Amino acid sequence: MSTWSSPAATAVENRLFRALAVLRVIVLVNAIGLNVYRAGNFDHPVAGAGCIAVMVLWTGYAIWAYAEPRRRTVVLLTADLAVALALLLATPLVKGDAFRATVPGFWIVGALLAWSIHYRMIGGLAAGTLFAVVDLTLREHIRQSDYNNAFLLVISGSIVGFMCGSLQRMATERDAAERAAAMASERARLARVVHDGVLQVLALVQRRGGELGGELAELGRLAGEQERELRRLIRAEDVAEVGEVGEENVDLVSELGRLERSGTITVSAPAFPVELPAAVAHEIVAAAGACLDNVRHHVGDDARAWVLLQAYPDRVELSVRDDGPGIPAGRLEEAVAQGRLGVSESIRGRIAALGGTAALVTGSFGTEWEIVVPRSAQDLGAAS
Repeated sequence: MSTWSSPAATAVENRLFRALAVLRVIVLVNAIGLNVYRAGNFDHPVAGAGCIAVMVLWTGYAIWAYAEPRRRTVVLLTADLAVALALLLATPLVKGDAFRATVPGFWIVGALLAWSIHYRMIGGLAAGTLFAVVDLTLREHIRQSDYNNAFLLVISGSIVGFMCGSLQRMATERDAAERAAAMASERARLARVVHDGVLQVLALVQRRGGELGGELAELGRLAGEQERELRRLIRAEDVAEVGEVGEENVDLVSELGRLERSGTITVSAPAFPVELPAAVAHEIVAAAGACLDNVRHHVGDDARAWVLLQAYPDRVELSVRDDGPGIPAGRLEEAVAQGRLGVSESIRGRIAALGGTAALVTGSFGTEWEIVVPRSAQDLGAAS
């Protein structure tokens, strides 16, 4: 998700537009008061009153329109800018060429700040420059105060735009940090639960299976493997909680290479390193491992499987394929209904958390998982 479209950034923008709504009313009252006080400066008082009426009507409409994020389109912002420019251009017509103060006066800052808030520094600079150029062009004689006002328009638009962008970026980063902290806390809690319950049971099964022998010995061996894997995961999560994991890149090709087994599992990957944040790469490898676990469980320990990695500038694609009989129709839905979430959580859940997709193709030819993870998942890895 883009920094500027994140919920935190939108919340900041909403607050700024609410503040701008108040400012619009203040500068409108100021403009009306000044124009009434200087009524004698108008060559065409009726036209001047019409300009003031336009300012009142547009202020009310703008406050309503900007209140809803979906209405803050380029059409609205362009119209806001056009109304302010039209009132500037109308000044010589209603006041004469020798005017000193424009009809809208400071009222134009409503459109200027709207561009600064929505389009940040570039928008504020563009709107401020346009207002300054138009204001100075209309004048027969440019006084120092006129230049100062024009300069302030350019500088204020740029600075306000920069500050708005900074606030949105900080809010987005704070939101990401809070989510990461909550995730780390939940991982630590789950690790404690696993350590106090599942690991002890697996250790008991491993020990008793070895003592009883026979088929139970194989069960004990498998329990021992799962115990070691869970302990490894817990240690990894503990390290991640203090910020030592996920801060550097690893080579996904090397990580996947560890899954290769002579005669059963073949891993094909590019001849060059595919660098990804450790947290992202480990999740992809874990998903691939879950696919291979399903192959061993449902097809057999000697089943052949192929892992293919392809790297592109914007994404990585991973294919895990076997030559088994395929998954019978309705089997996955039945597993979910029974609470067995291996496929939905170990594979699809992991990839979805990275912003990717995991598609399953199955039939008499075998089963193939097609996994796609965008390179933008690196941002998720950095925040983990």
